[in-house]
Parts: sequence; C-alpha cells; structure tokens
Amino acid sequence: DKTYARLGFKGETQINDQLTGFGQWEYEFKGNRTESQGADKDKTRLAFAGLKFADYGSFDYGRNYGVAYDIGAWTDVLPEFGGDTWTQTDVFMTGRTTGVATYRNTDFFGLVEGLNFAAQYQGKNDRDGAYESNGDGFGLSATYEYEGFGVGAAYAKSDRTNNQVKAASNLNAAGKNAEVWAAGLKYDANNIYLATTYSETLNMTTFGEDAAGDAFIANKTQNFEAVAQYQFDFGLRPSIAYLKSKGKNLGTYGDQDLVEYIDVGATYYFNKNMSTFVDYKINLLDDSDFTKAAKVSTDNIVAVGLNYQF
Repeated sequence: DKTYARLGFKGETQINDQLTGFGQWEYEFKGNRTESQGADKDKTRLAFAGLKFADYGSFDYGRNYGVAYDIGAWTDVLPEFGGDTWTQTDVFMTGRTTGVATYRNTDFFGLVEGLNFAAQYQGKNDRDGAYESNGDGFGLSATYEYEGFGVGAAYAKSDRTNNQVKAASNLNAAGKNAEVWAAGLKYDANNIYLATTYSETLNMTTFGEDAAGDAFIANKTQNFEAVAQYQFDFGLRPSIAYLKSKGKNLGTYGDQDLVEYIDVGATYYFNKNMSTFVDYKINLLDDSDFTKAAKVSTDNIVAVGLNYQF
C-alpha cells in the first residue's frame, strides 16, 4: 500500500513591471501508516522562492529539482514506475534535492522562442546516509523545442563528501567527484508523446542495499530510457517504455545490469480531476550472485491506483 496525499501551494506576485516574485511548497502525507507510527515518513518535496526579471531570467533558492532532471523528466512520465535509472531524489542534482540556487532563462532572453537554459549551484549537504549526501557542485542544462520536437542536454559535477569517499568498498565508488551528463529527444504533438534519454554517471547513482540498509553508489553507469504514449480523446492514455542501467567496474562483480525492464501501463482520465491507472513492470533482470549480494530486485511488479487532484 502506497496511499498518500500531497498538498502544495504555488504563487507569484507582481512587484513592478519588470520584477515578479514567486514561490512553491509541496508536502507529502503518508496514508499507509498506522496512527501510532505518526508522521515519520511524511516529507517536504519542494520548498523554494525566487525572483523573475522580465526577459532576463529567474533566480530561486531552496529545495527544488536539480537541473539534470530537465532531461530526465522527459522519460519520467509513466503511470507509476519509470525515471529510476539515474534520476534519484536527494542524489546530487538528478532529482528533487536540497540547497540549490537556480538561474533559468526562457526563450533565450526573449530572442529565440523555445530555447531555454539553466545554471545551478548546490551547497554541501553532509547527511548521516552517505548515499544522500553531496559536496559543493554546479550544473547546466539547455533545451530547444520547436513544433512538438525537443532536444536537450545537461551536465552536473559535484565534490563528494569525506563520508562518501571513505565508504568505498567492493560495491561502493571511491572517487572524489560525482558527475553526470545526459542528452534527450522528444516529440509531443498530435496526441503522441515519444521520448528517449541517454546518460552516464560517475560516482553518483545509487543501487541495491547493504547490510545496514543503505544504498550502494556505483563507480559508473550507462543509462537508457525510452517511452511512447498516446492520448485518446475519450481519456485513455496507454504507455510503453524500456529502461536500462548498466553499472561499470563494480568491484569483483565487474559490469552488471542495475536496472532493466519493460513497462506497460495505461491511465484513464475521467475528467480533469479524477484518473485511474495500471502499470506493469516486467523485470528483465535474472537472479545472480550480484543481485543477491547487492539486494537488487528481480521481481515483476504491478501497480494500480486512483488519483484525485484539485
């Protein structure tokens, strides 16, 4: 059971004819906990505020999406699963993360429609769990969209914390820096959505679980995601996707597949507020000494859900 409720606020205020203030906050309340367990799994997903300077771009700070997710978001559109080969929450600038200062520019200073870019700085976050920590880092992204077609790329590099470097083991990366680069293509028009991304990470991507319940960090990964969807006029949106992440130089295990599955699903929209979905993850990984040692899942999973948005 993964029942939850999310509450968020988003707003902006016109300060003058050139300057606009904005902010967003989003919180998730777990609905699958007993009352005695309280709210220990509830979490703040987003919390940031900023200023927009007309065509000169915007600047914000807080808990927000890392700029590498500007590309990862293109394939993170499945009904339940997906977006899990390299975009991960609180793993550097690949997903939702903390302490990021972000500059974004839309339509290239108002000169080129569809050409957007962003620059981001993330301050050090030294947490108890090495897999959720990060050192100082920066990231860049650029996308161009025209008549439904889109192309984009992103790059980010960060220092790793002392705890991350010292946690080096047979399956844990030992490098002093974490890096990611990603490129993507998409088509979104005429009720058709097609997208694919390719990325490589270094000393960054988490996988599996050790004896203490913490995730391992791969030395290097090569990641591919592709998704196709069609929106019928009567509300049905079927979806199919393929995702794969290959881990490189994983100690004595060498190169291993960390993620590989086919996803088949569909969402049905009753109206703008109510929808239901089914999503089937066909895992292509087989049991092996590696999957058992790293606790990498090889199970097929089916998910069903009902959403109400207001």
